[in-house]
Amino acid sequence: MRVQLSEVGLDVEVSGEGPAVLLLHGFPDSHVLWRHQIPALNDAGFRTIAPTLRGFGGSDRPEGGPEAYHPAKHVGDLLELLARLDVDRFHLIGHDWGSGIAQGLASVVPERVRGLGLLSVGHIAAIRGAGWEQKQRSWYMLLFQLAGLAEEWLSRDDFAQLREMLAEHRDAESVVESLRAPGALTAALNIYRSGLPAEAQFGPELPATPLPAGVPVMGVWSTGDRFLTERSMARTGELVTGSWRYERVEEAGHWLQLDQPEAVNELLLSFLKEHA
Repeated sequence: MRVQLSEVGLDVEVSGEGPAVLLLHGFPDSHVLWRHQIPALNDAGFRTIAPTLRGFGGSDRPEGGPEAYHPAKHVGDLLELLARLDVDRFHLIGHDWGSGIAQGLASVVPERVRGLGLLSVGHIAAIRGAGWEQKQRSWYMLLFQLAGLAEEWLSRDDFAQLREMLAEHRDAESVVESLRAPGALTAALNIYRSGLPAEAQFGPELPATPLPAGVPVMGVWSTGDRFLTERSMARTGELVTGSWRYERVEEAGHWLQLDQPEAVNELLLSFLKEHA
C-alpha cells in the first residue's frame, strides 16, 4: 500500500492481526527483504508493518541533498506512519541501517517499544570500538561519502563493483535494477552521507549513549557477515541498560533473513513472545 506522509510517500506492506511489529530494512533494500519473516509472524499472531524507507525502492526520493535522508528524518517518517496506522506500542526489528534507525526510534519513544531486535548492526559505539578489523571492513563507508565518485565507481561496467559487494545477496539482481532509476543510487547513499560521516567512524572517541532503559534488546549476528565483526554486535550488550540477548546465526551472510529464514524466524518469534 502507498501511505502519503507530510514529506514523502512510502511503499508499505501491512498484514496480519495482533501486536504490531515494525520491520526496518537497510541499504540498499526495500520491504521485500522481509518476505520470509512476514508470513511467519502473521501466522504466529502478529501484525507486521514493513515500510520501504524514504530514498529506497518504490518510496519517494525527496530533493534537498543528504540532509533530506538524515536518520532523524526516517524516525519522523516512522512516527507519522505509526500514527496513521493507529499503532501505540510495538515491537521493533531492524537490519543494517534499519537497525540504526530502530535504535534512534527506540530512543525517542522508549515507552512505546515492547522489544528491540538488532540484526547485523549493533550500537555505533560498539562498532567504533570493535578494533581495526572492523575499521578495515568499513572501508566502503568512507567511499560512500564521496558524492559523484561513489556513484560512478559503483555503477561503472553495469554496476560491477556494486554487484561484487552484493555477491552474497540473494536478491542482488533486483536490487541493482531498482538503483538504475535516475537519482536512486544517490538517494540510497545519502543515508551514509547524512547519518554516518567519516568522523563518526574514525574520529575521536566520544561518550557513548546507552540504549534506552527498560527496552529489552536482542542482537543477532551471522557468521558469514563480511561487513561486520562479531565483536561489533556482541559489545552492544555493554550499552544495553535493560535485558540483553545475543544470538549467532550460522552459515549465513550479511542478509541472514534471506540465507537462513527459518533460523531467523525462530529467533524473532522467541524474542517477540518473550516480550509480548
